[in-house]
Amino acid sequence: MNRLPAIALLYFVFISCSYFKPEEKPQAVARVGDTYLFKSDLRDLVPEGTSSADSISIVHNFIDRWATQKLLIKAAELNIDKEQQEEFDVLIQQYKVDLYTKAYLEQIVRREVDTVVLNAEIKLYYDENKDNFRTNGSLIKLRYINLPKDHPKFELIKGKFFDAKKSDAKFWETYQLQFKSSALNDSVWVEMNQIYRKLPFITPDNRENYIVEGKAIQQPDSLNVYFVKIRSVIDKNEVSPFEYVKPTIKELIINKRKLDLIKKFEKDITDDAIKNNKYEIYK
Repeated sequence: MNRLPAIALLYFVFISCSYFKPEEKPQAVARVGDTYLFKSDLRDLVPEGTSSADSISIVHNFIDRWATQKLLIKAAELNIDKEQQEEFDVLIQQYKVDLYTKAYLEQIVRREVDTVVLNAEIKLYYDENKDNFRTNGSLIKLRYINLPKDHPKFELIKGKFFDAKKSDAKFWETYQLQFKSSALNDSVWVEMNQIYRKLPFITPDNRENYIVEGKAIQQPDSLNVYFVKIRSVIDKNEVSPFEYVKPTIKELIINKRKLDLIKKFEKDITDDAIKNNKYEIYK
């Protein structure tokens, strides 16, 4: 008996069944249409030390979100008209170009730009552009302390505060922690909104009574007394002092270096492509 036809028939049936049966994906945990989610996609999803119940919940939520997104994108592709899809494809391609080029240029900038800016360079920039650094509001140099009224050294602290000497540095180190609040460095310029927060008895309505250059203030409240000494005042729309804008100018100089480097790099890469016949414009 010739068994070849029977064997051929069985082989055909086997191949046919395999053809119509969906292909099994190894390690797949979910499927939406022809797209599979694999165990490898869940790697590092659950933080170490998470309980079994929380782990299951995290994984299930992730799979549900994955499936929902896949179903939504399929529905969107079927229901959004072709013209709008083409517009989106252009935007997606442009976003990829922008993302890649931005990351590459940032890498070049980090490696090549000199971030050391000499004080003389900052000062020169300031002198040449002073009119661009006018104040938006008042700037004040002052010192203050908020001292309990019943402090045993009240009079001593008051006297030393209003007659400050460099030789008193150790004294203030000893007592400063006993104050409710304080700021003893009057060489730093402070914006007016910071003063409103730190010295609540000064408000926009009464500030003219207090913010006066050289003014000494003793202002009590229920339990404490504020001692304040105004050293210097710069009003709104005046040229900002050099020390105040120095950090800003340093950043401006570094940013200019970055922009100059990017322009040079873009020009060099284009010129190099032209030289090596990788870029040409057809007439």
